[in-house]
Amino acid sequence: MDEMRTDRRNVLTVTQLNTCIKTLIEGADFLRSVYIKGEISNFTNHYKTGHFYFTLKDEGSLLKAVMFRASASKLPFVPENGMKVVVHGRISAFVRDGQYQLYADDMEPDGIGSLYFAFEQLKKKLEAEGLFAESRKKPLPKIPTRIGIITSPTGAAIRDMINIIGRRFPYAKILLYPALVQGSDAPPQLIAGIQYFNAARNVDVVIIGRGGGSIEDLWAFNDEGLARCIAASDLPVISAVGHETDFTICDFVADRRAPTPSAAAELAVPETAELKRKINNIVGRMELLLGRQIEQRRQAVRYFSGARVLSAPAAMLDDRRMNLVYLSEKLDRAVQVKMNACRADLAQRAVKLDALNPLAIFGRGYSAAFAENGELLSRVDQLEIGQPITLRLSDGEAQANVTALTPLPKT
Repeated sequence: MDEMRTDRRNVLTVTQLNTCIKTLIEGADFLRSVYIKGEISNFTNHYKTGHFYFTLKDEGSLLKAVMFRASASKLPFVPENGMKVVVHGRISAFVRDGQYQLYADDMEPDGIGSLYFAFEQLKKKLEAEGLFAESRKKPLPKIPTRIGIITSPTGAAIRDMINIIGRRFPYAKILLYPALVQGSDAPPQLIAGIQYFNAARNVDVVIIGRGGGSIEDLWAFNDEGLARCIAASDLPVISAVGHETDFTICDFVADRRAPTPSAAAELAVPETAELKRKINNIVGRMELLLGRQIEQRRQAVRYFSGARVLSAPAAMLDDRRMNLVYLSEKLDRAVQVKMNACRADLAQRAVKLDALNPLAIFGRGYSAAFAENGELLSRVDQLEIGQPITLRLSDGEAQANVTALTPLPKT
């Protein structure tokens, strides 16, 4: 205890110690700019702040790292867990946690360019959304008369396209929307060009592109916003970026991809000579078909002109009259047969009905007694002495009074 009291003047607080360590680390010049290679794990994209938090690891160790929004927003790709990267930054200590970490300001995939990785990452994303599907792509017009071109007004690409369109199809009108084709300011201008032509509807097809260059030169055509704008276009779009071996996101999302701007001009318009040949073939085919139809109609006219209905219409009417007379007589006979059968059936039913007539029994010597209310009297218990009754006979009625009632003995 005494020894501890004598050393008390050397006691540091935790904050003092961590601050001292931070000062020592930041005092090492080689730790102010280091490149660290490792695999990303525990990656967190803090969307509210825009900061990236992650851990770099290799076979033996871990290193905490952070990339603040100012640097993270400049990355052309989004880091992922398991990605092997090379990260640049400085090493410092965080006094509160007592932990040193890497403050990163740049990153690129290990063994592959960051732009190429960003290209593959965006390509995979848009393909999964269906933006590259052939089913959603629009056909190019067969004979466009107005061609919209979005490119640099001073590059060789526009001169080549103007020359080729003028040579192949001089009837087409070219409308140029000048735009930057390189750099961070290029995508908004390219998007504005697509939107302008869709709003104005003053062209039949749109060509967007530029000449060849490095992946950095062509990067404006890998912009996600531009890709979505092309996909949403109501007008068909031809992508003509770089040389035949160059591919951009625009090439995949456009309705047609041309390997070069010159090839795009050839895709956009037909060749005049070829178009004339096709038109002549169509005209010849139409003439042949019309000639056949005219000959068929002539044969029909000749056939009908020799028909009896036109050469001897009176004879045709006589034939129809005779047929009408025959049918009329046939109808009369059928009606007469039907009427005779109906009369015979009616007579037979009358005989049967007469046999069932209840009044017919009066003619055979029977009579019937009725009360004053018209009720038929059939039993003695319906009568009383002195009751007036009516007797109905075969040829009339007689009025009588009941003078005696003699019930028959029950058997």
